[in-house]
Amino acid sequence: MADSLVGEALDAARATGIRYADVRLVRPQRYLHLAVRNGSASSLTTSYSAGLGIRVRTDRAWGFAGTSELTRTAARAAAGTAVRLARAAGRTATAPLELTAESGPTDGRYATAFREDPFEVESEEAIAFLTDAERRLHASRDVKSGLASFQAWDETKSFASSEGVAFRSRIVQVGGGVSATAVRGGMVQTRSAPGPFGGNFAQGGFEFVRALDLPTLAETSGREAAALLDAPACPTGTTTLVLGSSQLALQVHESVGHAVELDRIYGSEAAYAGTSWVAAEAIGSLSYGSERMHVVADATVPGGMGTFGWDDEGVPAQRVPIVSAGRLVGALTSRETAPRLGLAHSGGTARADGPDRSPLIRMTNINLEPGDRSFEELLDGVPSGVFLETNRSWSIDDKRLNFQFGTEFARRIVRGELGELLRNPIYAGMTPEFWHSMDAVGNASTWQLWGLPNCGKGQPSQLARVSHGAPAARFRSVSVRGG
Repeated sequence: MADSLVGEALDAARATGIRYADVRLVRPQRYLHLAVRNGSASSLTTSYSAGLGIRVRTDRAWGFAGTSELTRTAARAAAGTAVRLARAAGRTATAPLELTAESGPTDGRYATAFREDPFEVESEEAIAFLTDAERRLHASRDVKSGLASFQAWDETKSFASSEGVAFRSRIVQVGGGVSATAVRGGMVQTRSAPGPFGGNFAQGGFEFVRALDLPTLAETSGREAAALLDAPACPTGTTTLVLGSSQLALQVHESVGHAVELDRIYGSEAAYAGTSWVAAEAIGSLSYGSERMHVVADATVPGGMGTFGWDDEGVPAQRVPIVSAGRLVGALTSRETAPRLGLAHSGGTARADGPDRSPLIRMTNINLEPGDRSFEELLDGVPSGVFLETNRSWSIDDKRLNFQFGTEFARRIVRGELGELLRNPIYAGMTPEFWHSMDAVGNASTWQLWGLPNCGKGQPSQLARVSHGAPAARFRSVSVRGG
């Protein structure tokens, strides 16, 4: 048994005759955030938490309880509460629960590989590192605000179930980025790097943050933010669109990843996160996009924020095809939802935001596979169009169907070449029409894995850290305008 408290809770649940139980002990769960704004440290946040969560089920319903008091008495009490909740819920359940039969390790081990523990880096060194990057953002007197930041997470988990599955994992994740805001009169422009939402993030150590080369990115971001003040507005019309890797990664997240979560498809997320335009009976036949579209959910990608050994149901990490040659062939599933599709096994995507939350379907690493075109070949043959990169704003309906995205950066495409800067670009469309308009996909040289630290879902709310790999790609006849 991975931990005596896990065994205590599991034994207490089994003693009641409950059909199934699993226990997660998270100790520790740590978070670190450092930021420098305009030459001064603006954030120095650290947190530490620990807890135990136990989930049980009867033939008809689940029960879940957690505790932050890590004693044998509290562990047994949490098990008793979970059992009572499951039995109470079962009295009003309309149908029996069916779960996939899964096999897992009896003593599994998973640990992030890293060289520099981000929680062992001296804060003075990290702040000096960020201060240097932030200083370089001020490449123009028009840059009125600069921000350089670094974040890290560290979670050690022990899991065991009444089916004999047990594992222990330690996952360490890091990331950082810079952002310059230029102001002149009533005009404001921002340039972020290496991506939006605080930069880029991955599973690994502080060496990943060093490798981002924030000082060099900062100088470029400062100059581009100032240059955007003089750029003309993005023209309005229907045109050819080339999306850079980071923006296409967010497009995958919003219009594919969320749309293929099976709990959303079946409607159990309708009250908070919304449902999906995808119908369950269409999985296997639905034409989601062009034949150049290949999407996988891959929890085994090295460095991914959605990479792990086993999910929070003890199901092994795996690579699951989602879209193949434009056809929807799979979905994100759990042990409970997979049987409704007639599947023998879960896709291993049930995860929880800490020990005080019950697992639900979450994205892992949802990746658009690279194609065969260089970036130059994506531009070739485009007499007139726009290249967009780095998300600035997003809006998508609760079925993940109608969307509108704005980006920080745009350049005009003229006769197959990148031209002048354009400001405040916005593009819009409908999910299937947009993905069907993709007529060329960038090769591996344009593909990058992007970490997203704050994907929200569930009631009560849970945050998940996920990744998306994406190349650059070209789309025809897209509605674009200047904001």
